[in-house]
Amino acid sequence: MIKIYTDGSCLKNPGDGGWAAIISKNGENIEISGSEKDTTNNRMELLAPINALKEMKSNEQIEIYTDSQYVKLGITEWINKWVVNNWKTSKKEDVKNKDLWIELYDLNKSLDVKWNWIKAHAGNIMNEKVDLLAKKAANLN
Repeated sequence: MIKIYTDGSCLKNPGDGGWAAIISKNGENIEISGSEKDTTNNRMELLAPINALKEMKSNEQIEIYTDSQYVKLGITEWINKWVVNNWKTSKKEDVKNKDLWIELYDLNKSLDVKWNWIKAHAGNIMNEKVDLLAKKAANLN
């Protein structure tokens, strides 16, 4: 079982942002992160699991832990309606961050992923660590 902790951060929203993931595999932790200028917190929250899942093989069992309800509910609930409704919300508006949602949707379909929400800043060591990594990445811009 591979466990992945993800987080995104924006210094101002919108503004300079960073994303990070910690991939726990075979007792080893691998940290990945990146940053973008002129972005939003939600885009950073999405890029974290996208980039982590790009590192996975299709035969691996994966658990993702995110403190973002936007990511958790988006990929496990809302996305199915968006696909049926041609990427429109219930208000008939275009889904925001559609490009990233499509990428995450395709990765999620091709892998064995269980999505978990965890409360932010509630003492989970891995969540705290990935939060700091995302903030550090955002500051690199």
